This record gives sequence, structure tokens and C-alpha cells, in this order.
Amino acid sequence: MRTIVFIETNKSGSSREAIKAAERLGYFTVLFTNRQKYIQQRTEFPEVHQMILVELSNYDELKKNVRILQKQGKQIKGIFSFVHSYVHLAAVLAEEFCKSVVSTDSILKMENKVLTRELLKGHPNSPYYALYTPDYPLELFISQAKDYLPLILKSPASAGSKDVLLANNESQLKVAIQELRKKNEQILLEEYLTGPQYLIEVLVHNGRVHIVAVIEQEITFSQRFIVTGYCLLPNINQRMYESIHQTVSSILRAFEMKNGACHLEMRLVNGIWKLIEINPRISGGAMNRIIEVGYGINLVEETIQLMLGNEPRLTRKHSKYVYAHYLTVDSRGKLIKVTGKELASQFPGVEEVYIKPRQGQIVRPPLSMGDRCGYVLASSDVKTEAKRMAVRAASRVNFYLDPI
Repeated sequence: MRTIVFIETNKSGSSREAIKAAERLGYFTVLFTNRQKYIQQRTEFPEVHQMILVELSNYDELKKNVRILQKQGKQIKGIFSFVHSYVHLAAVLAEEFCKSVVSTDSILKMENKVLTRELLKGHPNSPYYALYTPDYPLELFISQAKDYLPLILKSPASAGSKDVLLANNESQLKVAIQELRKKNEQILLEEYLTGPQYLIEVLVHNGRVHIVAVIEQEITFSQRFIVTGYCLLPNINQRMYESIHQTVSSILRAFEMKNGACHLEMRLVNGIWKLIEINPRISGGAMNRIIEVGYGINLVEETIQLMLGNEPRLTRKHSKYVYAHYLTVDSRGKLIKVTGKELASQFPGVEEVYIKPRQGQIVRPPLSMGDRCGYVLASSDVKTEAKRMAVRAASRVNFYLDPI
């Protein structure tokens, strides 16, 4: 029985859609998860053929469970993860138990933001950075770093804007360091960059870099930097495309990536691309759906094909603008009800309305991408129309909360 093992998933988004893609491709799907609630909600995962509760930090336990699957007669064709923090773990397991083509060392360096910055030190597309460790005198460090303010501070393992802080002055810098060092042995400080921000979805196959999608991001800042809008750009001019391809290729050469998936967040600063971060997987959330609606390409499916050693099919079936507008709440509370979903779904051009939290769940203003409450996805042949329709439809969705 041809089997693919997935290391963890989210309830929705790219990681969940990857499991569904594997099932469509005819594979027996196994999910290793450390989330007890998934076991309790087992019937909500029909595309998962076998779900196993396992401590994902225990490598020996993971190997033991893979061997049990093999003894059951399952032919392990791939071990993958589309969830941050587990991509490298899955790649290492795949190297041990099945044929693997992915660039494991590249994945490790991409998962850790300190390793990324150290690897790209001196690279023209990498901004200034510094590393703080608790054994360094705080006041001395601040006196040295203050000349580079404003600065972004983050945990080396942060994802989805979690534990990412902005410091505009020395006082904020000190408070941010004190906050982050409660949970981190290292704190990464990076130059604060201004300019339009883009997300680049990439597949690398046999060393060849494929720019699958370029997405313009709209960022909202209150307590954290949260991406609230994504616009797929099907038609960018040749000069811009070539500059993106050249930059991405240069960065990936430094990582020595031969096969794999990644996405880069970059800002265009005075005509030069600067790398915000790179992650060894497709973006989460609505990204797979955005690309599927815009181009007819199911990127998680093609990523699976690539990691199985097959050539990904990246030819567009069609081409249109897609805008995903994310929903957030302004206050903390227990969700009583959500209204307007059906009404929003009926707006012209709206492809999907997704609501994440369930009734009774605690929601709050976003401190990370995971706090976003859903999205409205719309498409059009005209960029401004796609955004206008998504935002208008989203305005009809209301979250009713019991304040806490």
C-alpha cells in the first residue's frame, strides 16, 4: 500500500490541503500529530486514513511508529510536513525511511532565522542584523545597536509574525529584548525596511528555480505586523520578474537548494530587493487556494510530486488576479456567533469565505497570523476589482463576542 506520512497539520490551509492532495493522488495517508483534540475530532479528517498520536519532539518514537507502519505492509513513499518547525524533521525521517530528493541541509538553515542571516552575511539582498544573547551586557548591547534604530526584534524560530516586535527608540529596544529573552536564548535584531512587500512562492527542481507566484502583501500594524491582504499578480513586467528571479536564484544558490519548496518575503527598498525571511514550505493559510483560483495550479500537489521525485506541472491553466482579505476582531472575547458569511459568499467575484473560529472559542486582536479569524477570497481580471469585491464582501461578516 503506497503511503505518505505527514508530520502535523493545521485544521485548514496549505498543510491540510496537502493531505487531501495526497489522497487524490491515490496514496494512503497517515498523520502523526501531537494534538489530542485531533484524535477527539477524528471524524472531521476524512482524508486522513490513519491518525497517530505521537510526541513529535521524540525522534525515536517517530521512527518506532514508521517501522510499525512498515510492518503493517505500508510502503512509505514519502514523509512530509507543510507545518513550520516540522519540515526539516520530516525531511530527515524521509532520508532514513524512503527515497528522498529534498535538500535537507537547506531546509534546516531556512527554518532557523539565525542560520539564515549568518549564511547570507554580506549578501547584497540581506539587511543588517545583530544577535543578542543573555550573557552580553544589555546596556552595552543597546548602546551599540541604537545607531541602527528602528529595529525589528524576533525569535529565531518565529513564524507567522509571532514574537516579532518593533523598536523605534532605545527604551522600546530595551523593553522588547527583555520581553523576548523570557522565552529565547537568542534574539535576532534586523534592520527595519520600508517599501512594498511581496511574497514569492518558489519550487526548485533539479537545481532549476521556478517562480510559481508573486503576491503583493498588505500589512496592518497595531501591536504586531499582520498581513491582512494578499494580491496575486499574474501580470508583472518583464524587468520586475527578471529582478525577482535573479534575486531569488542568488539567495537559493547560497542555500545550495537542489530540490524543494520555499517562499520568500521581500521588500523593494530603493530599487533593491531585501529579504525579510525565507521558509522551506508553501505559505500557510489561503495561499494554496489563491494560486489555485488564479492559475489552476494546486501548489501543494505539485510540491508532493516534486518531493516524490517527479517533475512538477506548473503551467497555468488560466490567469487572473486574486485578492484574499483577512478578517480580524478589535477586542478579546468569547465568540457567540458569526453573521454575514452567506451574504458575503453571494457577492460577484467572491470565490470563498472561510471562518476559522468556532462558537465558544476565545478570539482576540491579532498578535500573530494565527489570530486571524478567516478570509474572503475574490478574483477578477482587474486588480482593483478583485480587492474591492473582497473588501466589500468582508464588510458584511460580523463577529459577535462576549467580552472577557
